[in-house]
Amino acid sequence: MQFDRLDPAELVSLLLAAIAGGSLYAIVVTSPPLPQGKHITVLAAASMQNALDDINAAFTKSTDVKVIAGYAASSALIKQIAQGAAADVFASANLEWMDFGSRRKLIKDDTRVNLLGNQLVLIAPKDSKLDSVAIGPNLDLAKLAGNGSIAVGDVREVPVGKYAKAALEKLGAWQAAAPKLAMAINTRVALTMVARGEAPLGIVYTTDANGARYCGDRRPRCVENLDVLRPGQSAAAGVTPSVKIIGTFPADSHPAIVYPVAGTLTAKPEAVDYLAYLRSTTAKAIFEQYGFTFLLQPAS
Repeated sequence: MQFDRLDPAELVSLLLAAIAGGSLYAIVVTSPPLPQGKHITVLAAASMQNALDDINAAFTKSTDVKVIAGYAASSALIKQIAQGAAADVFASANLEWMDFGSRRKLIKDDTRVNLLGNQLVLIAPKDSKLDSVAIGPNLDLAKLAGNGSIAVGDVREVPVGKYAKAALEKLGAWQAAAPKLAMAINTRVALTMVARGEAPLGIVYTTDANGARYCGDRRPRCVENLDVLRPGQSAAAGVTPSVKIIGTFPADSHPAIVYPVAGTLTAKPEAVDYLAYLRSTTAKAIFEQYGFTFLLQPAS
């Protein structure tokens, strides 16, 4: 966990809320030290980290408004907001936790939009003998994992885990696979477990796998220095990949993966410009670079 210099009141608020919610370990704040001036706090799903870091830097360069970014499981973040954590924008990896925020009057419903889509993929360590897995009905994921585990987000609360459970149930693989699941606090932790060889298989978003390749020297704040091989691809010269994508779950095997975003009830005025920036052509290009599907008609 990493905390950079935050406004004291916001830091205290975020810490107290995290402690109350029992999920202090899940927060990652990645913005640079902040001078006095305009700033907003954005709490976003862990799978958005790489793309949002780039977008936040571009937004700050364009507007001189600093962005304090916190990344964790969507479930943990909205519960922290409910406990009083300071936040201007919330971005979730599923509709359920944004709906929770709406019911609890934590977000401004008129600012809410479904911004992004994603895919669910199966990954393995780079040196795995598994190269390509046909994911369909009667998938025997437990057999593929052998004596090892299957890394995934917590299927009870974390969006990627919920999507994974739905897919495994639809494909008839849940009953055998469930005892082998190693449930992580968010999708980035599941990715790291596979990269370190702690699990022979993992279920993550395609953007986690795509985004891992950008965690090199120019991104010291990333969780791991990872890269990814897709089936049939070779690693770039001089790059040692840590994980590879070995299969993609059919889109109809789980609910559509949708990322809604909204301003919070206590959002600063600058949040309006930030939400507009997320819909810009600049943001669209960055999101798509990391593998997200952009669901809106971009603004100029």
